[in-house]
Amino acid sequence: MFDIEEFIIAVYLSVAEPLETLLAQHPPRSRGFAPSLSDSEVVTLEIVGEFLGYHSDSDIWRYFRRHWHSWFPQLPCRTTFARQAANLWHYKKLLHQRLLEILDARNSLLYRIDGFPMPVCGFKRAPQSRLFQGIADFGSSATKLGTFYGFRGHLLVNEQGIVLGLSVTAANVDERDAVAELVIGLDGLLLGDKGYIRAELSEQLANQNLTLLTPKRRDMKDYSPEANRIVSRGRQMVETVIGHLCHWFDIETVLARDLWHLTSRLARKVLAHTLMVYLNRLNGRPALHFADMISQ
Repeated sequence: MFDIEEFIIAVYLSVAEPLETLLAQHPPRSRGFAPSLSDSEVVTLEIVGEFLGYHSDSDIWRYFRRHWHSWFPQLPCRTTFARQAANLWHYKKLLHQRLLEILDARNSLLYRIDGFPMPVCGFKRAPQSRLFQGIADFGSSATKLGTFYGFRGHLLVNEQGIVLGLSVTAANVDERDAVAELVIGLDGLLLGDKGYIRAELSEQLANQNLTLLTPKRRDMKDYSPEANRIVSRGRQMVETVIGHLCHWFDIETVLARDLWHLTSRLARKVLAHTLMVYLNRLNGRPALHFADMISQ
């Protein structure tokens, strides 16, 4: 669909105008010199780098320093670039919300929710690890990870697979406790897996006209294998999006060493995914068709 030059330009044009508006409304700097590389350029480099498979600040900086120095001659040193990118975490979240408005993503009657593990380090290293002490914790995963140390991501998508929200908690937090924050203001039907079964949660969501539907356990009186299969098929979209976020943006890997950088990197991954959906829609392509977005 794009060659690489066109892709960089398309991302910049999608980011620059709304970001400049946000920066004018809420200036990020009250004093000092303006950065050599504009904030719009920094966010563009982050998004393009993420999509190309460069998931750390250092890797993104090296890629553009090596291959695109003529396009971004004012690219600062690596630490300055990483600091500027991290300082823009709130603006990346606001840009994501702006894209949701453009895509009319919250005008939906069907939503899906699911979680995924985000280990901070290997299980054997966890007892000695000082990373995120007092914040991360041990939790269990139904995947091959089993018990792990770190965080759990909680993802909400609409019926087209557009990411509406991402919440991150310690791995030992019950995924049902993360639902209320993600679905504020929504109504319709919410599909989850068996882990979201809780009568109190269903009642709470019903008060905002949001119906929680999950597969039933075998010991429940209204258990039906056919009904379970229907709900499970309906949930596949959120699993597809989690697969996208893991494959294209490596969202389950925690490369940060503090919450500031972790928040910024997760914000850019969600923004990058949503921007790819936006570019696909502009070009009349399926929303989640990322594979041939850049021609070789």
